[in-house]
Amino acid sequence: MNAAPSSDGIDATLAVALMPYLRSSRLLIAVSGGPDSTALMHAAARLGSAHPIQVATVDHRLRAEGGDEARSVGLTARALGLSHHILTWDGDKPSRGIQAAARHARYTLLAECAGRVGADTILTGHTADDQAETVLMRLLAGSGPGGLAGMRRERDLAPGMRLARPFLDIPKADLVAYCAAHGLVSARDPSNVDERFARARLRRLMPDLAAEGLSPERLRRLAARMARDEDALRDAACAAFTALRITADAVVLDAPPLAALPDAILIRVVGLALHEAGGGGAIRLERLERLVVDGLRPALVAGTAMRRTLRGILVDLNAEGVLSLRTAPPRRSPS
Repeated sequence: MNAAPSSDGIDATLAVALMPYLRSSRLLIAVSGGPDSTALMHAAARLGSAHPIQVATVDHRLRAEGGDEARSVGLTARALGLSHHILTWDGDKPSRGIQAAARHARYTLLAECAGRVGADTILTGHTADDQAETVLMRLLAGSGPGGLAGMRRERDLAPGMRLARPFLDIPKADLVAYCAAHGLVSARDPSNVDERFARARLRRLMPDLAAEGLSPERLRRLAARMARDEDALRDAACAAFTALRITADAVVLDAPPLAALPDAILIRVVGLALHEAGGGGAIRLERLERLVVDGLRPALVAGTAMRRTLRGILVDLNAEGVLSLRTAPPRRSPS
């Protein structure tokens, strides 16, 4: 068994993870009050930043204790010399999919706050344990390489604003140890062990899965490999989309060369085209596969026309070998 890292070792690990952001970014740190984000806030304050650090806590208004926990974070933040903002998720809450809805609301509120305070980077305390759980959840959901890549260390939230997870390679146990070493009190979110939620159920199963070989480390390694492969596939798809686009002011592609692309690339080219045409956010892989593998690919090979609609976008392959994507016309109401 590996020995637990020393307090000095944990401090150094956190410093290495944080310094790239502290040197140049205008930071808003998302702090729930749990050990991960508390360690993130404390370590950032100790190390210092090139710009004033802002802290925000989201009160989802789902638990009576949420307001007190947010105010407690504020006291700790101010004791560290940091400005603190409490963001509330007001309004009606959905009866189903509450965790996904809360996550969407949380990032929306954080992005709005970052815009108000002039931050360009939002830091969260996601850990290596969170990454392993995310990959396992997506594996069970049948995700492709993009989903199995797990959480990315950085992603864009809005133009000029990114979300970053500096502790994504650090085990949660190290952050708990950091809090203990520095006398930091952290909150406990009961939803983390509430087995109504899939993540909590899978967290309980993790030791048994690790005993069979599906360890958190192997799940994280899978995420790294999938991220590497997904990036390569995405780059190839972007290059093909650019090369085959006929006009810049509409989503129109030269279709015959698409038939030579492997399915993995063709699916991503069509996904890019749908997004460019106004098809909204992420599209489920199964729906893209049905469109491309069952519809577009056979039509390309046979040289026949095809028309399908997905996410309000008309995908139109004509007999002349031109593939166009545009907003679908409204459906006629029955007379």
